[in-house]
Amino acid sequence: MVLGRLMCTCLKKERTLNTPAIDSLLAQMRVAKAAAAGLREPDHAAQSGKLDFAAVLKSSLDGIAQAQANSDSMQKAFVMGDERVSLSDTMIAMQKASVNFQAAVQVRNKVVQAYNDIMNMQV
Repeated sequence: MVLGRLMCTCLKKERTLNTPAIDSLLAQMRVAKAAAAGLREPDHAAQSGKLDFAAVLKSSLDGIAQAQANSDSMQKAFVMGDERVSLSDTMIAMQKASVNFQAAVQVRNKVVQAYNDIMNMQV
């Protein structure tokens, strides 16, 4: 949920994506959140109801890497003349990989900004 709020805030500031694209991104993030809910640790983390941050982060990064690999393979297949791969499917895969990567970069930027804000606080 926090990730969704961060992404929504980032996207509103950027004003580079239209509303349907933002809704699509939020829908994908909700699906990722639901998938991450299944990654609970069996011992103490499950008792407290918290998610394993490392597992969620790894899952997210694996999804981004998979989207980029899928995009690359579709591009290569299209260039080689594979009739099973259409231009529209290739372009959609490329855009999904791009949006996933941009979302990860924005989340990273927000995490770094939050870290810097915390480190600059007066104790």
